[in-house]
Amino acid sequence: MKFMKLLSRCEICPRECGVNRLEGQKGSCGVGAKPLVSSAFLHFGEERCLVGYGGSGTIFFSGCNLKCVYCQNYEISQLRMGEEIEVEDLARIMSSLVLKGAENINFVTPTHQLPFILEALEIIGKPHIPLVYNCGGYEKVETLKLLEGVIDIYMPDFKYGDDELALKYSGVTGYTSIALKALEEMVRQQGSPVFEGRVLKKGVLVRHLVLPNNLDSSFKVLQLLEPFKDYILLNVMDQYHPEYRAGNYPEINRRLKMDEYAAVLSKAHDMGFRIIN
Repeated sequence: MKFMKLLSRCEICPRECGVNRLEGQKGSCGVGAKPLVSSAFLHFGEERCLVGYGGSGTIFFSGCNLKCVYCQNYEISQLRMGEEIEVEDLARIMSSLVLKGAENINFVTPTHQLPFILEALEIIGKPHIPLVYNCGGYEKVETLKLLEGVIDIYMPDFKYGDDELALKYSGVTGYTSIALKALEEMVRQQGSPVFEGRVLKKGVLVRHLVLPNNLDSSFKVLQLLEPFKDYILLNVMDQYHPEYRAGNYPEINRRLKMDEYAAVLSKAHDMGFRIIN
């Protein structure tokens, strides 16, 4: 199992915890030497270009390398609710989603469990449907290079245009430069988006969740993304609502106002981004 050695001194993500997960040590993500999965199903609530007709074959991995205080899926990402399984079980889950007619296999929060994904793919081979890397954007270029020729669609978040906000709300340093370098590598691998009909088969789809009282950060995100606008799809998201520990931060302890969302969406359109939802 050639990819499992990556866990012996885990430096898969930019946190570079350096723990030996094979011996039961756990770093920031809180996941050890086996896959930890919350659920897997045909998801019809993702972007329309992913859902298509058959649904996105989504696998929600437990744990996360980010510590977002407002996480909308905190039970999975922060509390790590899920079942520890074997790599062979993960391979069977992937095969089952293919047989059910999924348009793609959508790995949600995969970064810290990447060795398990790669080992499972060694067992079943690369499916004939696209593989989606649905991540928080806080990625190492060296790790992404392992995915060249494996992943068909990168779907990173680009959460902040301000490193201070990233540290405050997600507990990570250097977010913007790290996310930019990761995005550059994703675009290098994929080039421009490729569709069959209305279904995305290859490319980079960037998500940005607009936060209350943080329009300046959202506008900075658009500026950072502008050099890539001819190569990426962009989903400006309005789904924010206060969850998890958001109550400790008064400025984000409310739902997003529609005029806040409209301001960011309008700016993205004016800048010439290709907007999808």
